Amino acid sequence: MKFMKLGSRPDTFYNSDSVRSVSSEVSSDLVVQVNGTRYLLHKFPLLSKCLRLQRLCSESPESSSQHQIIQLPEFPGGTESFELCAKFCYGITITLSAYNIVAARCASEYLQMTEDVEKGNLVYKLDVFLNSCILNGWKDSIITLQSTKPFHLWSEDLGITSRCIEAIASKVLSNPSKVSLSHSYSRRGRDRDDISCNGGGESHRNNKTGGKGWWAEDLSELGIDLYWRTMIALKSGGKVPANLVGDALRVYASKWLPNVSRNLEKDVDSNPSNSKSRLLLESIISLLPMERNSVSCSFLLKLLKAANILRASSSSRTELSRRIGVQLEEATVPDLLIPSSSNDMIYDVDVILNILDQFMLQSQSPPTSPVYLKGRFERHRRSRSANNGDFELQESRRSSSASHSSKIKVAKLVDGYLQEIARDVNLPLSKFTALAEAIPDFARLDHDDLYKGIDTYLKSHPNLNKTERKRLCRILDCKKLSMEVCMHAAQNELLPLRVVVQVLFFEQARAAMAGGQLTDLPSNIKALLAAQDDATSRPPGSISTNRSMVQPEDQWSVSGLKSPKSSLSTLRMKLAEDDDLDEHFQANSSKVKQLCSLPNRPKRMFSKLWSSNRSTTEKR
Repeated sequence: MKFMKLGSRPDTFYNSDSVRSVSSEVSSDLVVQVNGTRYLLHKFPLLSKCLRLQRLCSESPESSSQHQIIQLPEFPGGTESFELCAKFCYGITITLSAYNIVAARCASEYLQMTEDVEKGNLVYKLDVFLNSCILNGWKDSIITLQSTKPFHLWSEDLGITSRCIEAIASKVLSNPSKVSLSHSYSRRGRDRDDISCNGGGESHRNNKTGGKGWWAEDLSELGIDLYWRTMIALKSGGKVPANLVGDALRVYASKWLPNVSRNLEKDVDSNPSNSKSRLLLESIISLLPMERNSVSCSFLLKLLKAANILRASSSSRTELSRRIGVQLEEATVPDLLIPSSSNDMIYDVDVILNILDQFMLQSQSPPTSPVYLKGRFERHRRSRSANNGDFELQESRRSSSASHSSKIKVAKLVDGYLQEIARDVNLPLSKFTALAEAIPDFARLDHDDLYKGIDTYLKSHPNLNKTERKRLCRILDCKKLSMEVCMHAAQNELLPLRVVVQVLFFEQARAAMAGGQLTDLPSNIKALLAAQDDATSRPPGSISTNRSMVQPEDQWSVSGLKSPKSSLSTLRMKLAEDDDLDEHFQANSSKVKQLCSLPNRPKRMFSKLWSSNRSTTEKR
């Protein structure tokens, strides 16, 4: 901290109730009133340096008293600032620092203590001290900028605010990654800078060492209006990496948005503190860098949670949803559990659907074939090596593979999310199925997690009718269930009967094919099982699926084929009559369990099925 002392006399003001005076052998002839305090002073030292007091004394009426009275209403900085200026006029020592220089500068401007009145006046000396000392120091610049808030209009008019912001920005831009300049960050040694937007914290990547953004925590002391202007100045400089800007915003959010939770008052808009938090949140969102991965997806989702709770503007929430969709594969299931702003549901499913839509738009695979240029550009490219000649094709394939991989990650994420929201008794079936169907079929390598979500939803919604249960289970692909899940599904009394039969059929057929115990499977069933095996072993670049080759009305048949020559046509017809079977499903559940317990005897089971089919055909 830098200080400056002006004057040589150690005298000071003496207090007597609400009257203050300077020790002097000469009797006072001027009374100055500042905010209810009376000062008994002398005209000569004050009027020789203060142009405003000269004018006021000349305009005030003559008084029979020996004291001329001057009123100074709304004096900037109050009595402390006036005493500082008065002491300077008397030659009494004053001490200046980053904490009081703004108040002193505004007060001296109010009294018009300029060079026009006297050379070396207070305005000039304060400007010299501000520019040469205060603004050269990092911490002093921040303290001075903070102290401009009580004198907002004065500081703006005098250019103090803009000069402080420029000084701070120039120091950051000179070396945005330098660590050693920040004494406050290393002294505090904070290991936590998370934002508690109704969720867990997020550790800073470099919190042990203070991080590369050495300036982040020091700037977080500023109010949002000054912070916003400072960050705009930093971003406009173009030298601060986007990830450092993102880290700084996260530090600031963790400091000023720590208590956003669902326990807010119902009338959010009428609470002044909530309105202030909303403005702060929207300002942070407007400062987010445009570059991908400049902030983590987890942090963006925490901001979105806060935006929902605080009812931020729709544009802010839309922007967050768009940015989250770009890097959705980085999220976790707890990140997606955004509280609903209404009382109908626990979680906001609509916002996740919007994010998924954004993800699908952003992750569209580029063309797999390179666009070859013509003319001299093509000749120039062909003159390179063979590897460089295929560069565009390699990049295209790499992008396509990355897009496919990210969709697989997002599919796993959504299935985990479905398991969580399925417990909500108020969650409509339409929203659950819409979310499940938003994922491309190829992205789900298996349907185990999806089945768990469906099972949870059935348990939490026991009043679903038969049609609704069928609609729910239509999104399930029994061919993609593991052995363990198949065993559970076969004994699940909540599932429609045709789902149970499909599970048993595909699992037993797969076991039979794998063990070589059954050789009389129809050719179309063998092809279907072989295609399923190929699909599970297909490399990431391929996206063709079995379901995509089947019409929607056929997806609930055992094989998805309607060939009249198929040996399964009779079985599919029987499944079509499951209206009657469903009524007796509870009574026959023990038989289903017995059927499920026969994994080692698939040949016997299928031989009965084939014989039943043949006998039915013969009767017809």
